[in-house]
Amino acid sequence: MTTISITEIAKDVGSPAEISAIAGKLREAISQEEISPNEVVGVFDSWAKSLDTRELDDLPGIAFLRMWLRRGTLEPIIARELGIASAEGRWTADGRAKLRAFPLGIVGHWPAGNVEIQPILSMTCGLLGGNAALVRIPSGLVELTRVLMDKLVHSDAGARLTRRISMVSFKHERQDLQAAMAQAVDGAMIWGGKDAVLQIRALPFPHWARLAVFGPRISVAAMDAGAWSNPEEQETWCLRLARDVWQFDQQACSSPQVLFLERGSGCSTVQFLSRLQRTFENENRAHPRQMIPAVMTSTICRARASWLLEDTAHRAIFPSSPDWTLLLGSGTEIPEPVQGKTLMVLEVDDLRGAISKWDGNVQTLGLGMADAEKEKELAVLAGKRGVDRIVKLGRMHVFVSPWDGVDLIRPMVRIVRHVGSTE
Repeated sequence: MTTISITEIAKDVGSPAEISAIAGKLREAISQEEISPNEVVGVFDSWAKSLDTRELDDLPGIAFLRMWLRRGTLEPIIARELGIASAEGRWTADGRAKLRAFPLGIVGHWPAGNVEIQPILSMTCGLLGGNAALVRIPSGLVELTRVLMDKLVHSDAGARLTRRISMVSFKHERQDLQAAMAQAVDGAMIWGGKDAVLQIRALPFPHWARLAVFGPRISVAAMDAGAWSNPEEQETWCLRLARDVWQFDQQACSSPQVLFLERGSGCSTVQFLSRLQRTFENENRAHPRQMIPAVMTSTICRARASWLLEDTAHRAIFPSSPDWTLLLGSGTEIPEPVQGKTLMVLEVDDLRGAISKWDGNVQTLGLGMADAEKEKELAVLAGKRGVDRIVKLGRMHVFVSPWDGVDLIRPMVRIVRHVGSTE
């Protein structure tokens, strides 16, 4: 049985020639054998089961990754984006023609370094389309990625999938290696902040290459008075919100940075905020920080001080450590995000007043609503103002298609149309 070691998949590279050689092997692999999306899902499902061990429980993002790789998560996404026939590698009728999805070839992946499992998540999207994957691993994620990929190696009988994967690491300053990687691919999935995205997009990709770009955006939570003032549901809503804040240390584009609370007649936020404080304390005990960079500690401390000095009406709740912070005030403007589990809670008279000011920079809106009709109205307004995902609080990080308003698999495949000449 053919096997591939983790050292063959993930390696440091030091020259453009090495990247060209890696790309050559990937092209050879995809030319020798097709693999359908359904077959890829089978491997991923086995991979998910191999990750379900106690020894991996403390790895950042592991619970999320286990859920994403499951057959039950991926099959509906593939069916919606590609259709059942293409998922099985077959043609499907389209009037007098037939359609079928084919891979682009090699898909390059440039993940951001602030979400630990993003190299894996990005890679899986390309592989589900039958492509090969050339992934640049950010320097801080090399060891974690190797651990996760080693489990894939042992889950992929015959190396049908792993022989299509190469993961490379090099300093981001090496423009010669960045350029060599770009020249070697037929498509790219690019993630990260503004500067990083612009730098990668400027690389010399082939003119036919397709680029899917997931740039820097922020996310927001909002609740109407009927939801946050209901004492029977406060604990559940607070737990959902805290878990959205805690995942990925609030660094993901889907992390809520601010919570808008809509005022209600005769309703005080005191009880809700007290409950939210206790929930943050409990979440911190259950999932304490393993470490915090000095620069983040400094940022959090400055944000606390600036918030309290900026307006006498501002309040703040936080422990003596920089573990978490609640900054309390009012207004419809979104403050500059702090991250590091720092949630700004702003009271507003009407949620529509806040949403109507958004300019397309908000990716996800997490809602806690008691008024279903108002939620429908807010969803339409948010969609018009550039929001791509509107979900229930507690589900802001659920990685599903579409993401940032686009499909995850279809952009990296070609939908081939065949009209028979003998008919």
